[in-house]
Amino acid sequence: MKLVVAALAAAAGLAGFTGFAAGAGLAPAGRTADAPASSVTSGMVFVSGGEFSMGLDDPAYPEAGPVHRVRVGPFWIDATEVTNARFAAFVRATGYVTVAERRLRAQDFPGVPADRLVAGSVVFTPPRQAVPLDHPARWWRYEAGANWRHPEGPTSNIGGRAQHPVVHIAYDDALAYAAWAGTRLPTEAEWEYAARGRNGPRGGTAGGRPAPHHAANTFQGHFPHDDSGADGFAGTSPVTAFPPDVRGLYGMSGNAWEWVADWYRADYFATLAADGATARDPRGPAASLDPDEPGVSKRVQKGGSFLCTDEYCGRYRPGTRGKGEPSSSASHLGFRTVRTVMR
Repeated sequence: MKLVVAALAAAAGLAGFTGFAAGAGLAPAGRTADAPASSVTSGMVFVSGGEFSMGLDDPAYPEAGPVHRVRVGPFWIDATEVTNARFAAFVRATGYVTVAERRLRAQDFPGVPADRLVAGSVVFTPPRQAVPLDHPARWWRYEAGANWRHPEGPTSNIGGRAQHPVVHIAYDDALAYAAWAGTRLPTEAEWEYAARGRNGPRGGTAGGRPAPHHAANTFQGHFPHDDSGADGFAGTSPVTAFPPDVRGLYGMSGNAWEWVADWYRADYFATLAADGATARDPRGPAASLDPDEPGVSKRVQKGGSFLCTDEYCGRYRPGTRGKGEPSSSASHLGFRTVRTVMR
Protein backbone atom coordinates (compact mmCIF):
# COMPACT_ATOMS: atom_id res chain seq x y z
CA MET A 1 0.00 0.00 0.00
CA LYS A 2 2.78 2.40 0.89
CA LEU A 3 4.30 1.99 -2.57
CA VAL A 4 1.02 2.67 -4.31
CA VAL A 5 0.20 5.77 -2.30
CA ALA A 6 3.71 7.11 -2.95
CA ALA A 7 3.46 6.42 -6.65
CA LEU A 8 0.09 8.15 -6.91
CA ALA A 9 0.48 9.77 -4.73
CA ALA A 10 -0.39 6.65 -6.85
CA ALA A 11 -3.29 5.05 -5.04
CA ALA A 12 -4.36 1.70 -6.41
CA GLY A 13 -5.13 -0.48 -3.47
CA LEU A 14 -2.10 -2.60 -4.28
CA ALA A 15 -0.23 -3.90 -1.25
CA GLY A 16 3.15 -5.40 -1.91
CA PHE A 17 4.40 -6.37 -5.35
CA THR A 18 5.75 -9.78 -4.41
CA GLY A 19 2.37 -11.40 -5.07
CA PHE A 20 1.43 -9.73 -8.27
CA ALA A 21 1.07 -10.89 -8.64
CA ALA A 22 -10.96 -18.55 -18.79
CA GLY A 23 -10.63 -21.27 -19.82
CA ALA A 24 -13.55 -22.61 -17.83
CA GLY A 25 -16.06 -23.70 -20.38
CA LEU A 26 -13.69 -23.24 -23.34
CA ALA A 27 -11.31 -26.18 -23.26
CA PRO A 28 -12.97 -29.61 -23.08
CA ALA A 29 -12.19 -31.28 -19.81
CA GLY A 30 -11.74 -34.79 -21.13
CA ARG A 31 -12.16 -37.87 -18.98
CA THR A 32 -9.34 -38.81 -16.68
CA ALA A 33 -8.78 -42.30 -15.39
CA ASP A 34 -9.85 -41.36 -11.89
CA ALA A 35 -12.78 -39.07 -12.80
CA PRO A 36 -16.27 -40.04 -11.61
CA ALA A 37 -18.03 -42.11 -14.24
CA SER A 38 -21.28 -40.21 -13.80
CA SER A 39 -20.26 -36.87 -15.27
CA VAL A 40 -17.55 -34.72 -16.76
CA THR A 41 -17.63 -31.01 -15.94
CA SER A 42 -17.08 -28.90 -19.07
CA GLY A 43 -13.83 -26.96 -19.06
CA MET A 44 -12.65 -28.54 -15.82
CA VAL A 45 -10.28 -31.33 -14.87
CA PHE A 46 -11.03 -33.81 -12.12
CA VAL A 47 -8.42 -34.13 -9.35
CA SER A 48 -8.95 -37.21 -7.22
CA GLY A 49 -7.19 -35.85 -4.16
CA GLY A 50 -4.41 -37.38 -2.11
CA GLU A 51 -1.47 -36.66 0.16
CA PHE A 52 1.61 -34.66 -0.79
CA SER A 53 4.50 -32.61 0.55
CA MET A 54 3.44 -28.97 0.37
CA GLY A 55 5.69 -25.95 0.26
CA LEU A 56 9.35 -25.41 -0.60
CA ASP A 57 12.48 -25.38 1.52
CA ASP A 58 14.45 -22.57 -0.12
CA PRO A 59 16.16 -19.84 1.92
CA ALA A 60 15.29 -17.33 -0.80
CA TYR A 61 11.59 -17.89 -0.05
CA PRO A 62 11.28 -18.52 3.70
CA GLU A 63 7.51 -18.00 3.69
CA ALA A 64 7.16 -21.08 1.43
CA GLY A 65 8.55 -23.45 4.06
CA PRO A 66 8.94 -25.64 5.85
CA VAL A 67 7.70 -28.47 3.66
CA HIS A 68 4.86 -30.28 5.43
CA ARG A 69 2.44 -33.11 4.68
CA VAL A 70 -1.07 -32.29 3.48
CA ARG A 71 -4.03 -34.35 2.30
CA VAL A 72 -6.75 -32.88 0.10
CA GLY A 73 -10.06 -34.36 -1.01
CA PRO A 74 -11.25 -34.61 -4.62
CA PHE A 75 -12.29 -31.55 -6.61
CA TRP A 76 -12.73 -30.21 -10.12
CA ILE A 77 -10.46 -27.38 -11.29
CA ASP A 78 -10.64 -25.12 -14.34
CA ALA A 79 -8.36 -26.46 -17.07
CA THR A 80 -7.13 -22.92 -17.72
CA GLU A 81 -7.10 -19.52 -16.15
CA VAL A 82 -10.38 -17.66 -16.63
CA THR A 83 -10.22 -15.94 -20.00
CA ASN A 84 -11.31 -12.53 -21.19
CA ALA A 85 -14.09 -14.22 -23.18
CA ARG A 86 -15.46 -16.07 -20.19
CA PHE A 87 -15.21 -13.06 -17.89
CA ALA A 88 -16.97 -10.93 -20.50
CA ALA A 89 -19.84 -13.43 -20.52
CA PHE A 90 -20.10 -13.04 -16.74
CA VAL A 91 -20.15 -9.25 -17.01
CA ARG A 92 -22.79 -9.31 -19.76
CA ALA A 93 -24.99 -11.58 -17.66
CA THR A 94 -24.67 -9.69 -14.40
CA GLY A 95 -23.61 -6.12 -15.13
CA TYR A 96 -20.73 -6.56 -12.68
CA VAL A 97 -18.22 -3.71 -12.34
CA THR A 98 -14.72 -4.72 -11.27
CA VAL A 99 -12.82 -3.05 -8.45
CA ALA A 100 -10.41 -1.44 -10.94
CA GLU A 101 -13.37 0.22 -12.68
CA ARG A 102 -14.61 1.90 -9.49
CA ARG A 103 -13.52 5.34 -8.33
CA LEU A 104 -11.15 5.25 -5.37
CA ARG A 105 -12.58 6.32 -2.02
CA ALA A 106 -11.04 9.24 -0.15
CA GLN A 107 -11.30 7.42 3.19
CA ASP A 108 -9.08 4.63 1.87
CA PHE A 109 -6.37 7.04 0.71
CA PRO A 110 -6.13 9.94 3.17
CA GLY A 111 -4.07 12.81 1.89
CA VAL A 112 -4.40 11.94 -1.78
CA PRO A 113 -5.88 14.85 -3.78
CA ALA A 114 -9.44 14.28 -4.96
CA ASP A 115 -8.47 14.64 -8.62
CA ARG A 116 -6.11 11.67 -8.22
CA LEU A 117 -8.79 9.35 -6.84
CA VAL A 118 -9.67 7.92 -10.22
CA ALA A 119 -10.47 4.37 -11.24
CA GLY A 120 -7.50 2.41 -12.54
CA SER A 121 -5.01 -0.32 -11.86
CA VAL A 122 -1.30 -1.08 -11.80
CA VAL A 123 0.38 -1.70 -15.14
CA PHE A 124 3.79 -3.20 -15.87
CA THR A 125 5.86 -0.48 -17.54
CA PRO A 126 9.38 -1.61 -18.43
CA PRO A 127 12.09 1.04 -18.08
CA ARG A 128 14.19 1.92 -21.09
CA GLN A 129 17.39 0.61 -19.59
CA ALA A 130 18.67 -1.70 -16.87
CA VAL A 131 17.74 -0.56 -13.36
CA PRO A 132 18.49 -1.83 -9.86
CA LEU A 133 16.01 -4.50 -8.81
CA ASP A 134 15.50 -3.18 -5.29
CA HIS A 135 12.25 -1.27 -5.86
CA PRO A 136 9.31 -2.44 -8.02
CA ALA A 137 8.10 1.14 -8.54
CA ARG A 138 10.74 1.32 -11.25
CA TRP A 139 8.66 -0.93 -13.47
CA TRP A 140 5.09 -0.53 -12.21
CA ARG A 141 2.80 2.50 -12.53
CA TYR A 142 -0.75 3.26 -11.48
CA GLU A 143 -2.66 3.90 -14.71
CA ALA A 144 -5.99 5.69 -14.67
CA GLY A 145 -8.44 3.78 -16.83
CA ALA A 146 -6.54 0.50 -16.74
CA ASN A 147 -8.79 -2.50 -16.07
CA TRP A 148 -9.67 -5.88 -17.52
CA ARG A 149 -11.11 -4.29 -20.69
CA HIS A 150 -8.08 -1.98 -21.08
CA PRO A 151 -5.07 -3.93 -19.79
CA GLU A 152 -2.39 -1.37 -20.64
CA GLY A 153 -4.54 1.71 -20.03
CA PRO A 154 -7.55 3.48 -21.56
CA THR A 155 -6.23 3.45 -25.13
CA SER A 156 -5.69 -0.33 -25.10
CA ASN A 157 -8.27 -3.07 -25.47
CA ILE A 158 -8.60 -6.86 -25.48
CA GLY A 159 -9.23 -7.20 -29.19
CA GLY A 160 -7.58 -10.42 -30.33
CA ARG A 161 -7.11 -11.51 -26.72
CA ALA A 162 -10.38 -13.34 -26.04
CA GLN A 163 -8.46 -16.47 -25.05
CA HIS A 164 -5.87 -14.68 -22.92
CA PRO A 165 -6.31 -14.74 -19.14
CA VAL A 166 -8.41 -11.92 -17.78
CA VAL A 167 -6.20 -9.64 -15.69
CA HIS A 168 -6.59 -6.62 -13.40
CA ILE A 169 -8.74 -8.86 -11.22
CA ALA A 170 -9.12 -8.12 -7.51
CA TYR A 171 -10.03 -10.82 -5.02
CA ASP A 172 -13.68 -9.73 -4.80
CA ASP A 173 -13.92 -9.82 -8.60
CA ALA A 174 -12.81 -13.45 -8.58
CA LEU A 175 -15.34 -14.27 -5.85
CA ALA A 176 -18.14 -12.62 -7.81
CA TYR A 177 -17.32 -14.59 -10.95
CA ALA A 178 -17.14 -17.84 -9.00
CA ALA A 179 -20.55 -17.22 -7.44
CA TRP A 180 -22.01 -16.72 -10.91
CA ALA A 181 -20.28 -19.80 -12.31
CA GLY A 182 -21.30 -22.02 -9.40
CA THR A 183 -17.68 -22.57 -8.41
CA ARG A 184 -15.30 -21.20 -5.77
CA LEU A 185 -11.68 -20.20 -5.43
CA PRO A 186 -9.31 -23.08 -4.67
CA THR A 187 -7.57 -23.34 -1.35
CA GLU A 188 -3.82 -22.93 -1.53
CA ALA A 189 -3.44 -26.64 -0.78
CA GLU A 190 -5.83 -27.64 -3.58
CA TRP A 191 -4.11 -25.36 -6.06
CA GLU A 192 -0.65 -26.61 -5.21
CA TYR A 193 -1.68 -30.27 -5.23
CA ALA A 194 -3.21 -29.83 -8.68
CA ALA A 195 -0.14 -27.95 -9.96
CA ARG A 196 2.29 -30.64 -8.85
CA GLY A 197 0.77 -33.22 -11.19
CA ARG A 198 0.90 -36.97 -10.74
CA ASN A 199 3.88 -38.40 -12.61
CA GLY A 200 6.12 -35.49 -13.44
CA PRO A 201 6.05 -32.69 -16.02
CA ARG A 202 4.74 -32.95 -19.55
CA GLY A 203 5.55 -29.44 -20.59
CA GLY A 204 4.21 -28.08 -17.29
CA THR A 205 5.25 -28.28 -13.66
CA ALA A 206 5.39 -31.06 -11.12
CA GLY A 207 7.25 -32.05 -8.01
CA GLY A 208 8.05 -28.47 -7.12
CA ARG A 209 10.33 -28.00 -10.13
CA PRO A 210 9.91 -24.92 -12.32
CA ALA A 211 8.66 -25.43 -15.83
CA PRO A 212 11.39 -24.89 -18.41
CA HIS A 213 11.12 -21.43 -19.93
CA HIS A 214 10.08 -22.85 -23.29
CA ALA A 215 7.13 -24.63 -21.67
CA ALA A 216 5.57 -21.75 -19.73
CA ASN A 217 4.93 -18.06 -20.34
CA THR A 218 7.65 -16.40 -18.28
CA PHE A 219 10.11 -13.56 -18.86
CA GLN A 220 13.13 -14.10 -21.11
CA GLY A 221 15.88 -11.55 -21.54
CA HIS A 222 17.00 -9.08 -18.91
CA PHE A 223 14.38 -8.09 -16.34
CA PRO A 224 12.67 -5.65 -16.34
CA HIS A 225 13.77 -3.63 -19.36
CA ASP A 226 14.34 -6.22 -22.07
CA ASP A 227 11.83 -9.03 -22.64
CA SER A 228 13.14 -10.92 -25.64
CA GLY A 229 9.88 -12.81 -26.07
CA ALA A 230 11.88 -15.97 -26.80
CA ASP A 231 8.90 -18.09 -25.75
CA GLY A 232 6.78 -16.37 -28.38
CA PHE A 233 5.11 -13.83 -26.08
CA ALA A 234 5.90 -10.55 -24.37
CA GLY A 235 2.94 -10.14 -22.05
CA THR A 236 0.11 -12.62 -21.57
CA SER A 237 -0.44 -15.50 -23.95
CA PRO A 238 -3.53 -17.50 -24.91
CA VAL A 239 -4.32 -19.82 -22.02
CA THR A 240 -3.64 -22.96 -24.08
CA ALA A 241 -0.53 -21.65 -25.86
CA PHE A 242 1.78 -23.99 -23.92
CA PRO A 243 1.39 -27.75 -23.40
CA PRO A 244 -0.77 -28.98 -20.53
CA ASP A 245 0.69 -30.82 -17.56
CA VAL A 246 0.03 -34.46 -16.79
CA ARG A 247 -3.41 -33.67 -15.39
CA GLY A 248 -4.44 -31.72 -18.48
CA LEU A 249 -4.08 -28.36 -16.74
CA TYR A 250 -2.76 -25.34 -18.61
CA GLY A 251 -0.77 -22.40 -17.27
CA MET A 252 -0.18 -23.52 -13.70
CA SER A 253 3.19 -21.83 -14.13
CA GLY A 254 3.51 -18.32 -15.53
CA ASN A 255 1.11 -16.23 -17.65
CA ALA A 256 -0.99 -14.72 -14.81
CA TRP A 257 -0.86 -14.90 -11.02
CA GLU A 258 -3.93 -16.62 -9.58
CA TRP A 259 -5.87 -15.72 -6.44
CA VAL A 260 -6.61 -18.54 -4.01
CA ALA A 261 -8.95 -18.49 -1.03
CA ASP A 262 -6.44 -18.47 1.85
CA TRP A 263 -5.37 -15.52 3.91
CA TYR A 264 -1.61 -14.97 3.66
CA ARG A 265 0.46 -15.45 6.78
CA ALA A 266 4.22 -15.78 6.45
CA ASP A 267 4.54 -18.25 9.34
CA TYR A 268 1.52 -20.40 8.50
CA PHE A 269 3.46 -23.35 7.08
CA ALA A 270 5.69 -23.38 10.15
CA THR A 271 2.55 -23.68 12.29
CA LEU A 272 1.30 -26.65 10.27
CA ALA A 273 4.69 -28.36 10.32
CA ALA A 274 5.04 -27.91 14.08
CA ASP A 275 1.81 -29.84 14.60
CA GLY A 276 3.50 -32.92 13.18
CA ALA A 277 0.32 -34.46 11.78
CA THR A 278 -0.77 -34.50 8.16
CA ALA A 279 -3.00 -31.47 7.63
CA ARG A 280 -6.34 -32.41 6.08
CA ASP A 281 -7.87 -29.95 3.63
CA PRO A 282 -6.25 -26.90 5.27
CA ARG A 283 -8.12 -23.66 4.67
CA GLY A 284 -5.37 -21.26 5.65
CA PRO A 285 -4.96 -19.12 8.76
CA ALA A 286 -7.85 -17.31 10.40
CA ALA A 287 -6.28 -13.93 9.63
CA SER A 288 -3.44 -12.44 7.63
CA LEU A 289 -0.05 -11.27 8.84
CA ASP A 290 2.68 -10.05 6.50
CA PRO A 291 5.78 -8.90 8.40
CA ASP A 292 6.67 -6.65 5.47
CA GLU A 293 3.38 -4.73 5.89
CA PRO A 294 1.86 -5.84 9.20
CA GLY A 295 -1.09 -3.47 8.93
CA VAL A 296 -2.25 -4.77 5.53
CA SER A 297 -4.28 -7.98 5.23
CA LYS A 298 -3.42 -10.09 2.20
CA ARG A 299 -4.56 -13.18 0.34
CA VAL A 300 -2.32 -15.83 -1.23
CA GLN A 301 -1.61 -15.84 -4.94
CA LYS A 302 -0.06 -18.78 -6.80
CA GLY A 303 1.66 -19.71 -10.03
CA GLY A 304 3.64 -16.67 -11.07
CA SER A 305 3.15 -14.74 -14.27
CA PHE A 306 4.68 -13.71 -17.57
CA LEU A 307 7.03 -11.52 -15.52
CA CYS A 308 8.59 -14.34 -13.53
CA THR A 309 12.31 -14.71 -14.07
CA ASP A 310 15.10 -16.20 -12.02
CA GLU A 311 16.84 -12.83 -12.31
CA TYR A 312 14.25 -11.37 -9.96
CA CYS A 313 11.48 -13.72 -8.82
CA GLY A 314 11.24 -17.49 -9.15
CA ARG A 315 7.78 -17.77 -7.61
CA TYR A 316 6.40 -19.59 -10.63
CA ARG A 317 7.19 -22.91 -8.92
CA PRO A 318 4.23 -24.75 -7.37
CA GLY A 319 5.60 -24.66 -3.83
CA THR A 320 6.18 -20.91 -3.73
CA ARG A 321 3.67 -18.27 -2.72
CA GLY A 322 2.68 -14.76 -3.71
CA LYS A 323 0.55 -12.31 -1.77
CA GLY A 324 -1.72 -9.37 -2.43
CA GLU A 325 -4.10 -7.02 -0.67
CA PRO A 326 -7.59 -8.19 -1.73
CA SER A 327 -8.57 -4.94 -3.46
CA SER A 328 -5.35 -4.84 -5.47
CA SER A 329 -5.21 -5.55 -9.18
CA ALA A 330 -2.48 -5.55 -11.78
CA SER A 331 -1.78 -6.35 -15.40
CA HIS A 332 -0.62 -9.87 -14.56
CA LEU A 333 -3.16 -10.89 -11.91
CA GLY A 334 -6.05 -13.27 -12.70
CA PHE A 335 -7.54 -16.51 -11.33
CA ARG A 336 -9.10 -19.91 -11.94
CA THR A 337 -11.82 -21.69 -9.97
CA VAL A 338 -12.70 -25.11 -8.57
CA ARG A 339 -15.85 -27.06 -7.86
CA THR A 340 -16.35 -29.24 -4.81
CA VAL A 341 -17.06 -32.92 -5.40
CA MET A 342 -20.26 -33.82 -3.62
CA ARG A 343 -19.77 -36.97 -1.52
